[in-house]
Amino acid sequence: MLILGLDFTSAPTRAKPITCAEAYLESETLHVEAVHRLSTFTQFEQTLVHYPVYVAGFDFPFSQPRRLIETLGWPTEWAELIALIAAMGKNAFEAEIRLYSDPRPSGDKLHRRVADVRANAISPMKLDFVPVGKMFFQGAPRLLAAGLNVLPCHPTASPRAALEVYPALVNRRFNQRASYKQDAVARQTDQHTAARSALLDVLMSPVLRATYGIKLKLAAAVQRAAVEDKTGDTLDAVLCAIQAAWASRTPDYGIPPDVDALEGWIADPSLV
Repeated sequence: MLILGLDFTSAPTRAKPITCAEAYLESETLHVEAVHRLSTFTQFEQTLVHYPVYVAGFDFPFSQPRRLIETLGWPTEWAELIALIAAMGKNAFEAEIRLYSDPRPSGDKLHRRVADVRANAISPMKLDFVPVGKMFFQGAPRLLAAGLNVLPCHPTASPRAALEVYPALVNRRFNQRASYKQDAVARQTDQHTAARSALLDVLMSPVLRATYGIKLKLAAAVQRAAVEDKTGDTLDAVLCAIQAAWASRTPDYGIPPDVDALEGWIADPSLV
């Protein structure tokens, strides 16, 4: 089974690309064989349809909180919601979110989905600093346009399954929340490199199997890049692949039967 792990960005460039880990799950072993750097959205879109069958984990929110959607009168069927937001355009979408959140009292500006609360993740409405709202706007419409089996938001007959993942959950479980990445060159330290190396050591030990039910094997070039990439994007793509691989071996991809399909879910055993 082909497994893809994609560390996403809302504005890919050669310096800060979307990072895609290409892996193969054989029995209980996940072999990560290559990492691809996608510097344009065109390359990302081509990747979505290049492989005929896969399970992919994407590190961006697939939807928005139901409270926001219903208050704004947006469609409560996911495909219709995404089509509307894509038609709005980036500037109008961001303006709508700010118009909604800015007047609200502190502590009630940015809502979270049920999965965000369970994962202790930030709101998918957030547009600044860690702009996951911008990532949602750029990512979700492309999943819909590619006709993927977007779980649980938009199940289709496509053999290409898309799952929302959150690699921070893997780091929290195995690396005591140690920081392992930094985009700003001036703030990259040896401590970050040590944390990446330590996390990889744990992931490639029997400890991973106890939680995620798989063993991890990295091609030498991938392992080297995962340690040396100071942005952490290579390692994040590997973590996304681990979560996608776990979901592919779990009934219903680890998605609870009563989940709100409009909001979506994050694939990780800690949320089950």
